[in-house]
Amino acid sequence: MTILEAIKKRHSVRSYITKKIPEDIRQELTAAINACNNEGGLHMQLVTDDADAFHTLLAHYGKFRNVRNYIALIGPKTADLDEKIGYYGEKIVLLAQILGLNTCWVALTFGRGAVRKKCEIKRGEKLVCVLALGYGETQGEFHKVKKISEICKNEMEMPKWYKTGLECALLAPTAMNQQKFAFARDGSTVSVRSTGGVYSKIDLGIVKYHFEIGAGMELSLIHI
Repeated sequence: MTILEAIKKRHSVRSYITKKIPEDIRQELTAAINACNNEGGLHMQLVTDDADAFHTLLAHYGKFRNVRNYIALIGPKTADLDEKIGYYGEKIVLLAQILGLNTCWVALTFGRGAVRKKCEIKRGEKLVCVLALGYGETQGEFHKVKKISEICKNEMEMPKWYKTGLECALLAPTAMNQQKFAFARDGSTVSVRSTGGVYSKIDLGIVKYHFEIGAGMELSLIHI
């Protein structure tokens, strides 16, 4: 599976079977997490075979079932932390999809206390959210997405690389599927900004990564 195929096939999954993650896949995930941590200055950590973080009333409210693996998304308390978590967290999400795993971004409905007991959170660091991880009961469901014209100014002749980038951005998971972001282009320079909404900075990082994969170019971020 290519990363573009992973973007198209990946959907959020909340219910999992009890199959363990094989050691070779666990090692590949750990290596990727370490690489992202080194590049992004983060402290993300993989936790396997532990149900405590999702054995809570909050998890029940979030309709999670049999979650025994997760990635704790942790980093230093900086202004761009949420954006980095979105960007690098989505890198791991798509790798997990390629490796045959399913995932779900979880910001509220998990036990933070249980995660803190399992993970190292240093002074000055913050646990932003987690990624539920494992083998899903299903592959999830496709959710309706906006049209390209709803997230950028119409162009008579849109370059193929830009259109492909936007299509991938529209497949990015966002909080409550809100898709509150907007793109702009000036020649080969592209920017994206949030148009509001909860967890908008995390969403922006996820969207940025998706666009870069589709367009094959890096993207500057403009915040409002």
